Amino acid sequence: MATNIDKALYQQPAGLEALAQEEEPIEIEIVDPEAVTIGIGDLEISLEMGENEEDFGANLAEEMDEGAMASMASTLVDEIEQDKNSRKDWEKAYTEGLKLLGLNMEERTEPWNGASGVFHPMITEAVVRFQAETITETFPAQGPVRTKIIGKETPEKKEAAMRVEQDMNYQLTEKMVEFRPEHERMLWSLPATGSAFKKVYYDPGLGRQVSIFIPAEDMLLPYGTSDIQTCYRVTHIMRKTKNEITKLQSAGFYRDVELGEPDKAQSDIQKAKDKETGFSDLNDERFTLLECNVDLDLKGYEDEDDEGDTGIALPYVVTLIKGTNTVLAIRRNWEEDDPLKLKRQHFVHYQYIPGFGAYGFGLFHLIGGFAKSATSLMRQLIDAGTLSNLPGGLKSRGLRIKGDDTPIAPGEFRDVDVGSGTIRDNILPLPYKEPSQTLYTLLQNVVDEGRRFAATADMKISDMSGQAPVGTTLALLERQLKVMTAVQARVHFALKQELKLLAVIIRDFSDDDYGYEPEGNQGPRAKSSDYKHVDIIPVSDPNAATMSQRVVQYQAVIQMAQMAPDIYDLPQLHRRMLEVLGIKNPDKLIPLEEDMKPVDPVTENQSILKGKPVKAFLHQDHKSHIAVHNSMPQDPSIAALIGQNPQAPKIAAALQAHIAEHVGYMMRQQIEAQLGMPLPPEDEKLPPEIEIALSAMMAQAAQQVVQQNQAQAAQQQAQQQQQDPVVQMQQAELQIKQQEVQIRQQEAQMRMQLEQAKMQMEQAKMQMAQQTAQQDLQIRQQQMELTATSAADKQKLEEQKVTGQLQLDGMRIGAQIEESQAKQQFDQAHMGARLDLDVADIKTKNAMQAAQIMETARNLQKGNTPK
Repeated sequence: MATNIDKALYQQPAGLEALAQEEEPIEIEIVDPEAVTIGIGDLEISLEMGENEEDFGANLAEEMDEGAMASMASTLVDEIEQDKNSRKDWEKAYTEGLKLLGLNMEERTEPWNGASGVFHPMITEAVVRFQAETITETFPAQGPVRTKIIGKETPEKKEAAMRVEQDMNYQLTEKMVEFRPEHERMLWSLPATGSAFKKVYYDPGLGRQVSIFIPAEDMLLPYGTSDIQTCYRVTHIMRKTKNEITKLQSAGFYRDVELGEPDKAQSDIQKAKDKETGFSDLNDERFTLLECNVDLDLKGYEDEDDEGDTGIALPYVVTLIKGTNTVLAIRRNWEEDDPLKLKRQHFVHYQYIPGFGAYGFGLFHLIGGFAKSATSLMRQLIDAGTLSNLPGGLKSRGLRIKGDDTPIAPGEFRDVDVGSGTIRDNILPLPYKEPSQTLYTLLQNVVDEGRRFAATADMKISDMSGQAPVGTTLALLERQLKVMTAVQARVHFALKQELKLLAVIIRDFSDDDYGYEPEGNQGPRAKSSDYKHVDIIPVSDPNAATMSQRVVQYQAVIQMAQMAPDIYDLPQLHRRMLEVLGIKNPDKLIPLEEDMKPVDPVTENQSILKGKPVKAFLHQDHKSHIAVHNSMPQDPSIAALIGQNPQAPKIAAALQAHIAEHVGYMMRQQIEAQLGMPLPPEDEKLPPEIEIALSAMMAQAAQQVVQQNQAQAAQQQAQQQQQDPVVQMQQAELQIKQQEVQIRQQEAQMRMQLEQAKMQMEQAKMQMAQQTAQQDLQIRQQQMELTATSAADKQKLEEQKVTGQLQLDGMRIGAQIEESQAKQQFDQAHMGARLDLDVADIKTKNAMQAAQIMETARNLQKGNTPK
């Protein structure tokens, strides 16, 4: 057979269409189911199953020798029969105990026809009570599973735990419709017989996990075994119809062999059950199968190591038909990748009271004698009352009564033929007494002792004072429920093992890349990897057997919290109390801090005013939050409204506590900023050496933060002081004084500048005088020299003289101009300084008036204003 693959099943990626058209088609040729040939052009690949490859989960009975398998089955059946014979006395007590349940009305003919056949309901009452109390504890409406995170808590693990819890509860309450009925059947059988079993496995026909109840009589354990987990041979007696076996044979789970005729032999326990319940096996055509979890050393499948055969027997599951010993299946019972080859667990053993052997003690064994005695005493009292009300006696033969021995009805008179004497002389009633008070007292004592021993006696509330402390009540409850609490703890432990087996199956058949929310009726689903982060535990509390016991426990804690409320988390305590009472949606009635989400500071203020809890978060802007929270009580209108509220102290305390929370987070952020790294989470447990190292680093960072905050505080204090009117007035006066000093300094500087200008003018005058004298001397010398020169030279000298005179006049005029400018600048500076002094004086007066006004306003606010 050849198949051409021209295109893929799903749409190909964009851009590969041209490339796909150029590729040659792939040819796959299947000659044999175990040999496949794949051809791609000139390349040919052949895939064949190796001869030595073996399916680990295969049915070994298909390959084993018939003779060896028959010998193994015969030996195994003999051992199973010995296991059954070793518990004959236990089965006898079981059978006798079934009669004490009183499920069948007994018609007695002894000591006379119609005698009382009543049974005292001591055992039945205890069984019904245990079943009712335990089913509500172990299987509440929301589901029997809760989860516990393994290792460090992270947001991812919390989400995984929530998904696993929802998934498990959905599976047990919605998908596994048989789980609760099977669990209740187990809780009915457990207290009566002392042992009950649950079998957990994956059913391929249903496509899901299954947990069924197995009565103790259908589980055979060898003599001397005390633990089913380590038992070397556990036999489950199953009953299946021919059609059910045929389905499993068609699916390849069982060997395809002739089934023969079913074995209809019944055990004594089953006969006693049928008699009590009124059933019969007239149309029971089921086959009895023996599924044995046993350690075997099978020939051809020996355990080997480096040195060869070890001779160690390995765990297998052998299924055979009772009566014909036909083997249907032999399968390995360990994980393929387990180097230790440990036995896989499929059964969970529930025990009421652990006994000497593998089976526990139940009410049949513990109070069966009390129940039998109470039944006998009750029948005697009823029969005595019957005889007393309808007595018999002796009559003479000559006395003839119409209707003979039939009882006389009320208001009936019959004809009597008396042979001789009176009627009284011919009739002698037997001396029957009324029911004995001593016998009734004895019955009460037997019943009370049996109930007390079975821990089903009612507490006498009338004997307890209404003013008794909760601790006293709790002690009485604990004493009364001590036995039942221990039984509940054993049920809790066994249920935990059962839930873990179910979780393993659910995990193995769950997808690991589940990344969407289911819609419709699919229900919540968890990833396979989610189950690695959590531990599965029951919701029941092993420390408290009943709700009343837990309520009293929490009442004791609440009383203690009233004496020291500061050290208790009161919202958490009351939230737990509501959960114990079974109140729906307690999170809406009492919100906790962990339920809070980050909100803005205004919303936080509103929540504080409403009395709702608030919570600060590390990532928030704590400085801004603190500013908004501090502004609320500083607002006069808001402060006045809050002051009229009777809850004002509580509101103020809640506000301050919330501000303190923000302050703590703000300090944490500042220290992290100084360290340059984030601090460990608050709830993380640190090793001692890391904690010591971090403490030293935090001390240095805290010192630096303190210094920075001190500097900022000093700066803020200075800014606040500057806003004080008195300080402003003092600062204004200081400024005026500073301005006066500056004006004086300016006047002195101007005087110095004026004196310098005068000195410069004097120096200029002296320089000019010197220059004039020098010029005159030069002129005289030139005149003397010019006496001998011509008239032209004289004229030149006259021109130089005129020029010199002009320069001298210009220098004099410049000196006068500089002197007038310096005087003018001095006058202007002096006038400006005077104006500044006047302005500063006006400002000082205004500041002093403002300070007086504010002081007056303060006095008015304080109520110091004179009337």
